[in-house]
Amino acid sequence: MAMADAKQLHIAMFPWLAFGHMIPYFELAKRIAQRGHRISFISTPRNIQRLPKVPPNLSSQMNFVSLTLPHHDNLPQDAEATNDLPLHKIPYLKIACDKLQDSLAEFLQKSKPDWIIYDFIASWLPPITAKLGISSAFFSIFQAWSICFCGSSSLALINGEDPRSKPEDFTVPPPWVPFKTTVAFRLHEAKKFFDLYEMNESGVTDMVRVGLVIDGCDVIAIKSCMEIEWQWINLLGELHGKPVLPVGLLPPTAYDNRDTLEDNNWLTINDWLGKHEPKTVIYVAFGSELNLSQIELIELALGLELSGLPFFWALRNRDDTVVLPDGFEERVKGRGVVCTSWAPQLRILAHESVGAFLTHCGFSSITESLYYGHPLVMLPFSNEQGLIARVFTEKKVGIEIPRNEEDGVYTRKSVAETLQLVIVEEAGKIYRKKSNELRVLFTDEQLHDQYIHKFVEFMENHRQVSVH
Repeated sequence: MAMADAKQLHIAMFPWLAFGHMIPYFELAKRIAQRGHRISFISTPRNIQRLPKVPPNLSSQMNFVSLTLPHHDNLPQDAEATNDLPLHKIPYLKIACDKLQDSLAEFLQKSKPDWIIYDFIASWLPPITAKLGISSAFFSIFQAWSICFCGSSSLALINGEDPRSKPEDFTVPPPWVPFKTTVAFRLHEAKKFFDLYEMNESGVTDMVRVGLVIDGCDVIAIKSCMEIEWQWINLLGELHGKPVLPVGLLPPTAYDNRDTLEDNNWLTINDWLGKHEPKTVIYVAFGSELNLSQIELIELALGLELSGLPFFWALRNRDDTVVLPDGFEERVKGRGVVCTSWAPQLRILAHESVGAFLTHCGFSSITESLYYGHPLVMLPFSNEQGLIARVFTEKKVGIEIPRNEEDGVYTRKSVAETLQLVIVEEAGKIYRKKSNELRVLFTDEQLHDQYIHKFVEFMENHRQVSVH
């Protein structure tokens, strides 16, 4: 799209090395490129190879900048993203990522982009961009409610000044939230949250990184919209004294373009889904990075069995020692499928037989589910996912599987009863109705387009005058 009066901008983008971050950055990059601006998408060689293909009409606008990830003894060869690693090794990926500082600074100095859009990881970047006179945006894939929940200001995050001193303090909304909300942690989540305040091997806590990044940026962009969380977005701006620009929900634009082998896989799945009545199948998926423990896996499997409902389970556990209960697949044959290879999530959710999504509450999964109007059965595992689950429970588009407050344990009975409620029972009608209503917002292309437009307009009008 030609721009009559605005100069073409050169915008660099540097996401954290996790596909849950790289994909939203990639989606945002495409939408900015569509408006005629030039993108330099910065990552490591293997991550760039694994990104989706760029649409042909945008290939001249999008350039990939490949920076070699510095070696670290604790990282296996070829490990360049979080999904290449077990959880305990991710701090070493952060160390390696921090060592990209010099090569990134060199690229910025040579190419002098007008803007850089960067992630929480790059806490060392603000002094570099300030020195080079490059405008900077922190693009948070986390929503405003999460950042607000974490701290009352950038300085509080950087200095670890939080009036909350024990896990129990985190089970209620923080004192700086002026409106009524249920967004807070369960006790078992709050205990885990304390780990974020702990020093990890990288030498910088995630909280400090977020604080430094927000403190040093010109604008905060978030993957969200006013229609979902206007109070939180306004509060975020007040707490940090920065302009906050939602870029919309970046809803899915097309099916993943995988190869024909996986298309054959889809034909089999489609055939199976087609054998079930509309709105009866539960789709179960927990993203590609979550490892369920043996007990969690067994209770979930036996809960699905106990529910008596048809289900399609995309099971991507990376720990081979964790196995399904004996005879489980035999007993649910015909009614339930466990798929351990890649499953085309968007295509499955688009199928008319799907009636609900049992999810870990990753925001992309929630977005995809509500894009197709499916109610949510929520089983969050990380802190961020817990807060997301509270928000969408407030909106009555789904319900959480009950768990023990202390340790987060759930039972097969609680799984089965929650699934029955959302799919079949009269009392679950509200979730089916509300999720269908919210679909209108998630599929409103014009609305999300407008958010991108405003963000790009901001960048066109607020770039720093180059000091070179």
